[in-house]
Amino acid sequence: MDFLQRDTVTIAKDLLGVRVIFEDDLHTFTGYIVETEAYVGEKDQAAHGFNGKRTSKVESLYKLGGTIYAHVMHTHLLINFVTQLEGVPEGVLIRAVEPEENIEAMRSNRNKDGFELTNGPGKWTKAFNIPRHLDGSRLNEGNLKIDTKNRKHPKHIEETPRIGIPNKGEWTQKPLRFIVKGNPYVSRISKRTTIPPQDTWR
Repeated sequence: MDFLQRDTVTIAKDLLGVRVIFEDDLHTFTGYIVETEAYVGEKDQAAHGFNGKRTSKVESLYKLGGTIYAHVMHTHLLINFVTQLEGVPEGVLIRAVEPEENIEAMRSNRNKDGFELTNGPGKWTKAFNIPRHLDGSRLNEGNLKIDTKNRKHPKHIEETPRIGIPNKGEWTQKPLRFIVKGNPYVSRISKRTTIPPQDTWR
């Protein structure tokens, strides 16, 4: 996955269907990304790097593309992949995944079942037992990896405004959220618009 030579929106779309893998001491958890959000740096009022804001909490966002930016929001751990050259605070939030391997362990980690298991940015990280200390580490160099060869390809990608971005002017409504259309593991999706997961892939 090229995190340096392409714009962040293109990367956010291309991540849909990519297989994400996390290995803890007991299990290997896997799933396919079904929902992402692009955050496009200093001009983006909803981004953590807006106006060049730079604190210890967001420092990882300024690292080289392919770095993991992990942060906590409302007690939930959120995972972002940094997407540009060092010093450019852009990234993609991984919002939801379709689970694949070790679903029983995911159920135990979440105390949930069905589509609720991984249909949100803090839900899938808890299901996968991902720790916050991954912040600042490199994707594919530690326990969190992506597999772009054994991936899936969405039949249709839908673009929508991002979720939970109020009062950010034009940035509230910009279509920077990307979903595998109809996939029931997408967050906040109406049940009547979903189809069986296998039918959302080519």
